Amino acid sequence: MRFIETIKNIWKIEDLRGRLITTFLFVLIYRFGSFVILPGIDPGALTALKAQTSGGLLGLLNMFSGGAFANASIFALGIMPYISASIVIQLLTIAVPYFQKMQREGESGRRKMNQITRYLTVAILLLQGPSYLVNLKVQMAQAGAAFPSGFWFSLSSTLILCAGSMFVMWLGERITDKGIGNGISFIILVGIIARFPSAVVTEFAFRLTDQGGGLIMFLLEIIFLLFVIAASILLVQGTRKIPVQYAKRVVGNKQYGGVRQYIPLKVNAAGVMPIIFAQAIMFIPITIVGFANSEGIGGFWAAFMNNNGFWYNLVFAILIIAFTYFYTAVTINPTQMAEDLKRNNGFIPGIKPGKKTAEYLDTIMSRITLPGSFFLAIVAVMPALASLLGINQEFAQFFGGTSLLILVGVVLDTLQQIESHLLMHHYDGLLKSGRIKGRTGSVAAY
Repeated sequence: MRFIETIKNIWKIEDLRGRLITTFLFVLIYRFGSFVILPGIDPGALTALKAQTSGGLLGLLNMFSGGAFANASIFALGIMPYISASIVIQLLTIAVPYFQKMQREGESGRRKMNQITRYLTVAILLLQGPSYLVNLKVQMAQAGAAFPSGFWFSLSSTLILCAGSMFVMWLGERITDKGIGNGISFIILVGIIARFPSAVVTEFAFRLTDQGGGLIMFLLEIIFLLFVIAASILLVQGTRKIPVQYAKRVVGNKQYGGVRQYIPLKVNAAGVMPIIFAQAIMFIPITIVGFANSEGIGGFWAAFMNNNGFWYNLVFAILIIAFTYFYTAVTINPTQMAEDLKRNNGFIPGIKPGKKTAEYLDTIMSRITLPGSFFLAIVAVMPALASLLGINQEFAQFFGGTSLLILVGVVLDTLQQIESHLLMHHYDGLLKSGRIKGRTGSVAAY
């Protein structure tokens, strides 16, 4: 079989074999740490916390941490504070001249930005750590369990949570250097996949009950899930190719240029970032009202605290469409692309170089971003639609949203790296028909 032959070829390449083993060992360390509970916390008193993280924002955070959030483990805060800090620095790079100058400094500037990102991560962790402990205290009180009190417990637990997240970040960087794929993205992928088996088993058990609809309904859900995954792959990989002709130049006896190439413009150049920004805004009402005292709230607040409601998802979809245009505009610069083409004696056939080329590229980007933004909004609200159709909340999270797009993108990137190793050593790739395309463009890995 071709699959077995491919596995043998992967194992024959010593460098690739070593990277895969290293990645596997680092993942084992991460998964082991997600079950190490904070000192002084009774594991049997976490039932209320696990119920709280069954859906909504906390359910998403719990998924990204691989269940560590609900386990009150030393890795409870996960990698998301580092992701948040990276997004802030990325936005500052777009808006603040100091960070723009730092980005143009090359390797030294990149090291400075990484150092600032780490400092900002620590600051975020020092804020999130006490907040997590306060929420944990409330949930343990609901379960009738005693929560360790005292300043030194709060201080030590906050430091442990901060150290745990920084260690997870370190694991991600080591995976990038010594393993396969982007380490930070891979850590998130492992957290998402870790929740998938229990979600499938729970949904399967529910469908076998009298009210569940039987095995046929479960199979229909799996088929629908595969359809959504296929659509997400198209969203991640979709491009519009713009033909570019390079003018002929004769230097001495040699001729340069005269070839035709293509500029791949992504249908979804913004990646998963619009969903992240939109979610941050949509959870502001929940943050203002508070998680614990949401009973009896009506009107505006009730509509925006129900993440399965019509108005919540309508506004959520509109924000995603708006942020898709915004993020595409700040990351894709048609004027710079036109100048680079002109500098390299390239032009788009039928379009004048310079300003006309920039306007043409801007028009094309606007046209392909519109269907891409609508498609992204549909994928983002798909978990809510799945929940309304009676699918278990935990299993419904895999039908779209940030988790599915990250899962699809990271898997494609990792497979692309493995295939590159195979082709470099003159072995067949993973697929017979064409090469695997990962996420290309200016979007961050996560």
